[in-house]
This record gives sequence, C-alpha cells and structure tokens, in this order.
Amino acid sequence: MDSHSRAVAYLKVLMPLAALALMSTLFLISRGSNTEAVIPFAQKEIEDRMKGQQVTAPFFSGTTAQGDEIMVSAALARPGGAGAPAVASEVSANFRLARGGRITLASQTGSIQPGQATAEFTGGVTITSTQGLIVETETLNAALDGLEASSPGPVQATGPLGRLTAGNMRISSESEDGTVHMLFKNGVKLIYDPQQPER
Repeated sequence: MDSHSRAVAYLKVLMPLAALALMSTLFLISRGSNTEAVIPFAQKEIEDRMKGQQVTAPFFSGTTAQGDEIMVSAALARPGGAGAPAVASEVSANFRLARGGRITLASQTGSIQPGQATAEFTGGVTITSTQGLIVETETLNAALDGLEASSPGPVQATGPLGRLTAGNMRISSESEDGTVHMLFKNGVKLIYDPQQPER
C-alpha cells in the first residue's frame, strides 16, 4: 500500500471522528445556555391585550361629495359595545381639499360612529392648516361624509395675524364655491401681531 492510499485510509477514519467530536461539543455548549423563552412584552401590556379585542394601526379613508379626501388613522382602536362607539388612541386625520390646501388633525383619543358617519376627537386636539393657522381645543365633533366639524368648547389659535381665542369654532364648506372656512364665535379675541418686514 503506497503512502497516498494509506493517507486516504486514515482520513476515512479520522474525518468521521472529528465530525463526531464537533457535534458533541455543540450539544455540550448548548446545554449551558438559557433555554427559557422571553416574551418581548411587559406584563401590563399583556394584561391590557387580554382584556378585550383591539386593532393595531386602524385606517379609514373616504371622499366627500365635493371631492375632498378624508384619511383617519390611529395607533390603537377597540370596537364598541352595545350603545358604545369604537374608541381609538393617538388619532390623526388628514383632509386633502379638492380646491387645494390641506388640514391636519391630531388628538389623544377619538371615537367613530360609522352608522351616523360622525367622529369625536378628544384630548389635546390640534388642527393645522396649510395657511399656517394652528388651532387647539379639547373636543372636536366631525362629520365623515363631508368636511364639517365643530368645537363646542373654547379654542386657541395662532397664525400669521397673531393669537386668537374664542368660545367655540366651526369648520364648514357651505359656501357656493366650496371653499372651506373656519368660523370662530362666542367672545372672539384677537391679539394682532403682524410680521415685521425684513431689512
């Protein structure tokens, strides 16, 4: 038997033994590791999820008869029960107007009643228009089948003209040309603050 044949014969025995030694080492190492699975959720979050049904990142979109686009999304939503509307948290809405421009809305919570095509936004409601007007209020009632909303409580607004406060506000497009208007009512106060021209 020449040296080549002898080396092949040795390798036929040594290679399986080396493979066996490597496999046994892997099993020995794996025994020392922690095999308990860790659930990537906090205990309170698990309890909250177990309490009832919920939908993560729900989305609603539609178009009004005038061609305005309405898009509403939330971080989390829970379906309503008997006589109770569906409730959502971290709600944001985007109204793209058919005549140009956009109105965005954000609130801590909101509830939608699809049967009545209405929504109620509550908790730190902020409305922003493309004209630079930012309106803040606690509650805003809105229609989902048309661009109409109202705030029954006090509102604060800042914009190019200055700072404004009012007892309530209404957003509508009832004019003949379909232009969307924000109407402030009930004790309106405006602090005029014109922007100084640059020199």
